[in-house]
Amino acid sequence: MLYGIAAAATALFLSAVLAALLRVPALRLGLLDRRQRQRRVPLFGGAAVVLATCLVAIAGDRTGIAPLGDGIKVLLAAGGAVAALGLIADVWRLNVRFLVIGTAVAAAFVVPYGDTGTLPGVAAVAWITFVALAFRALDHADGVAGTVGVVTAFGVAACVAVEVMDGLVVLLSVFAAALTGFLMHNWPPARVALGACGSLFSGFLLAAAAVIARAGQDPVVGTAVLFALTAVAGADVLLVVVSRRLARRPLLRGAPDHLAHRLRRLGLTPQGVAVLLGVAAFCAVLVGVLAHAGWLQARAVLWVAGGVLVVVPGLLRVSVYGPPRARAGRQGGGGRDARGGRRAVRAPRAPRARGALQEERSGGRSGPRTMARPAPVYAPRRQPESVRSSPDSEVRGAGRSVSPQVKASLRVRNG
Repeated sequence: MLYGIAAAATALFLSAVLAALLRVPALRLGLLDRRQRQRRVPLFGGAAVVLATCLVAIAGDRTGIAPLGDGIKVLLAAGGAVAALGLIADVWRLNVRFLVIGTAVAAAFVVPYGDTGTLPGVAAVAWITFVALAFRALDHADGVAGTVGVVTAFGVAACVAVEVMDGLVVLLSVFAAALTGFLMHNWPPARVALGACGSLFSGFLLAAAAVIARAGQDPVVGTAVLFALTAVAGADVLLVVVSRRLARRPLLRGAPDHLAHRLRRLGLTPQGVAVLLGVAAFCAVLVGVLAHAGWLQARAVLWVAGGVLVVVPGLLRVSVYGPPRARAGRQGGGGRDARGGRRAVRAPRAPRARGALQEERSGGRSGPRTMARPAPVYAPRRQPESVRSSPDSEVRGAGRSVSPQVKASLRVRNG
């Protein structure tokens, strides 16, 4: 008990210090998250959470004060691999398919197939991958992923404590404390972001721990409990998928259409959005914990599902996409066509002459047309023979001869 308190305090302090220290190299390397156009947030907050969790948990296991066990060591190693994959995604912007494949491979090593069976084990791998990516999508606003992650971690730790898994309880407690230390820097306005490194690690660790806690029990109740524990992250994914399908937008193209974005459109402050989503996560997690402990029936989770089915259609009515891109392109910018390519911008037409414009306006009208008067050409013209042999062109002034062509050009210029 005393070690658990000391480990949690150490993880909280270490995560807060590391998040502040890693912020500087992230700014220098340009590893930033564009939460808003006028503000960019560094992405190394997730690395601080991962380092604090792993260091404190490994120290407790090596000293023998809080041994993790073989299965928990595998879970921690797989979580570290997923975090490394997320860090690579933060630095080099990996394609989503690599994140899906890597997370699924890591999840395949932590599922207890002996307790779940083959088909439920494969479903558990898919669910762990989904939750990890859902937490990555939940990191779209200040304080949201951290708040929901802390609440979910305490809920999963309660479920694990019911099953008397001490090593996993210690790991989840340390992780919750590390996430709380990170949240000190991520609370709106955030100074550091979780990034793919921290968000994938958080979702993977929480989902895998919940699967381990429910292994070998009723699959129907287990499905209900797992849904309740991650209801907020699942509702965000459902909202985004339905919204982009209805708007005929690509699923993987980022847009301000998540839960926090729509709540901000309704007038809530960033702090209010984080608190509201944290309260919603607490209510859903509480139902899941009570159903896991047997104090509530599995049908109680239907209230959570009903809340999701009410909130998602309600938030779909909030406009977040703005005017179409084609209209913006016609107004002066180069938009994109239906295939996603860049639309060419037409150059402005040159002004036309007045005579040509009158001729175009007259169109097919009958009658004489007004032609533009040609511009006068000031150049020497060929003179007739009589002018060429005129006696006035021989001598002018004091014996200076003048060419007939020069006299003709002067006459033309002077009218």
